[in-house]
Amino acid sequence: MKFAEKIAKFADSRLPWAILVAVSAGLVILAHSLFQNYVYMPPCEQCVYIRFAFLCMALGGLVAIINPKNLLLAVLGYLLAFWGAIQGIMYSAKLIKIHDAVHGDDPFGVQGCSTEPHYPFGLPLERWAPDWFLPTGDCGYDNPMVPDGVTLSGFQKYLVDLYEDGWYLIPSSKFMSMADCTLIGFSVCFVVLAAMFICKILTLKKLKSV
Repeated sequence: MKFAEKIAKFADSRLPWAILVAVSAGLVILAHSLFQNYVYMPPCEQCVYIRFAFLCMALGGLVAIINPKNLLLAVLGYLLAFWGAIQGIMYSAKLIKIHDAVHGDDPFGVQGCSTEPHYPFGLPLERWAPDWFLPTGDCGYDNPMVPDGVTLSGFQKYLVDLYEDGWYLIPSSKFMSMADCTLIGFSVCFVVLAAMFICKILTLKKLKSV
């Protein structure tokens, strides 16, 4: 029980929520500013959904960080963060299937990629912020597409050449696609959030029974 109390105390601090906000928002900014705008990797439909899921987790962190000890704010933060993590897991899993299919022996008949996204609750994010949430690429094909007439800097050319076969954690061996990495990331976030939430509930029950 002491271990659960330590986790609950950690959950009641601002640190885990600050980490969640920084990592989730940071990955979205990295995907947009570096890979999309600098390396010319156009985002696909599932990619922008994954961005949305990360931002939902970041929003949950922002709500909870106001006062993690406040039960209402904490619960709302957990709900948003859990929902974002679950959505992210589903989007990533779908993108993995599409990626495997288009790079397999029979890529024909693959479905699940559109240039007209449909966000939860009917949010028109692609109209509010098209550069961030409008898909312009094909699912499973995350190779750089450098526009004609663009002169690349030395570092840009290095990154474009590095990811010419698509985004992989280790490009030289095509080890772990972007979807594989985001699936792991969302899953880890879900497990950590679940541990924090369960320990918080157990601690609250113990306090009520005293």
